[in-house]
Amino acid sequence: MALLFVNGRVLVDGVLRTDVSVLVDGARIAALLPADARANAETVDLAGDILAPGFIDTQVNGGGGVLFNDAPTAATIAAIGGAHRRFGTTGFLPTLISDDPPVIARAIAAVDQAIEDGVPGVLGIHIEGPFLNVARRGIHLASKIRQIDHASVDLVTLLRGGRTLVTLAPELATPELIQALVARGAVVAGGHSDARYDEARAAVAAGMTGATHLFNAMSPLGNREPGMVGAVLDSPGVIAGIVVDGRHVHPATLRIAIAARGADAFMLVTDAMPTVGGGSSFMLQGKRIEVRDGVCVDEAGTLAGSDLDMARAVRNAVGLIGLPLETALAMASAVPARFLGLEAEYGRIAPGMRASLVRLTAALEVVQSWIDGAA
Repeated sequence: MALLFVNGRVLVDGVLRTDVSVLVDGARIAALLPADARANAETVDLAGDILAPGFIDTQVNGGGGVLFNDAPTAATIAAIGGAHRRFGTTGFLPTLISDDPPVIARAIAAVDQAIEDGVPGVLGIHIEGPFLNVARRGIHLASKIRQIDHASVDLVTLLRGGRTLVTLAPELATPELIQALVARGAVVAGGHSDARYDEARAAVAAGMTGATHLFNAMSPLGNREPGMVGAVLDSPGVIAGIVVDGRHVHPATLRIAIAARGADAFMLVTDAMPTVGGGSSFMLQGKRIEVRDGVCVDEAGTLAGSDLDMARAVRNAVGLIGLPLETALAMASAVPARFLGLEAEYGRIAPGMRASLVRLTAALEVVQSWIDGAA
């Protein structure tokens, strides 16, 4: 049945408007109509709430009490997606941290199966490692980290449908291997990296277009060596994911980065673990991880992903960084859609776009979400 969303504040091209209603027909937005329009459709009275494009999270390790690495299956992906949907995420990349090649192959097959089964919101896979710098591995196991080669390129680009995002340390991958990944359809991001500025810039020239959790687990900006961070801030074509929980990165550092590049160069990500929508602790490759003061850490206090959801990331972008609400919403939808090359279908409320939407109160709490027009 068609839906007509009325009486809301609708985010249209960066502006919250009260003079429009939104007509959805099936999986697509059919039209933007005057606020008082009538249509042969079920009316959804937003009662003054916000209607925004659904959130797209490119880094989701787990949720609902399950971890993708533990059980790389379509059922796990469905459970993760269901947990995050409650917080406005209508599109996501299940994320596999560094693991052995057979596990990577199973994870890719699971995403293909999830897409074939119609699991709501699955847009592809994020393979975060194992092609990382052991010096910047963070919570990743050193025993899982390996050198990328042509066989690795073949492995990580097996996905038949959806997008493949690969995080690697650019200093340990030749430009030719990065070019090969891009030629096979992968989106490449730098992360867990000790790259010098010139090494990271060479990777950008070869086709690297992303940075994974900027500032965390990478060489910092220095006065004589700009490092990985400096290369990202000096590369107009790179979009960086940021974890805005007040703990991964100081809000002032994020304000400085956004001032340097502009907000449209940054996308909100959660780096979420199973505790989002499911408990306060879990096991990660033999280590017990607990939520302490709002963050996931091991016994030594090493960060292990986050307990963040996308709605809270949006609230924090407004409250901690001081961004306009419209900007924060775009960083959770339009920017990641553009990063994945999906901007023709996702991330905007406009005729012809996918009807993946989120309804939010004035306090930015999620009331309801729709994925391809389905609640």
